[in-house]
Amino acid sequence: MAKSIRSKWKRKMRAEKRKKNAPKELARLKIVLAKANADVLMEDVKDIATVVTAEKAKEKAKEAEAAEGDTMKMETDAKRNKKTLLDQHGQYPVWMNQRQRKKLKAQRGKKGKSKKPKGLAW
Repeated sequence: MAKSIRSKWKRKMRAEKRKKNAPKELARLKIVLAKANADVLMEDVKDIATVVTAEKAKEKAKEAEAAEGDTMKMETDAKRNKKTLLDQHGQYPVWMNQRQRKKLKAQRGKKGKSKKPKGLAW
């Protein structure tokens, strides 16, 4: 999709706009980062929400993963044939449409049948 002339033109113009606004955006980002080092913004936000640094958040995530271990292991659909995509009950995945199912079923049928030799039947 998105191959029409109109969409191509819109993508081109968005790219031009990004190029034009990049210097302003970079300057604004530098100003914000300079203020963030002074923790001016963080003091205002502390009243509303708890401020946690990225390092502390990563450490908490690692601790939570270590504590959970194998208890959070989900039971997945491991009993599915990778070639035919059928599960143990002979069902196709939910995401597969009817056309794909019919195609795979036809491929399975071709493999099992052998051709009869041509000639007279009697």
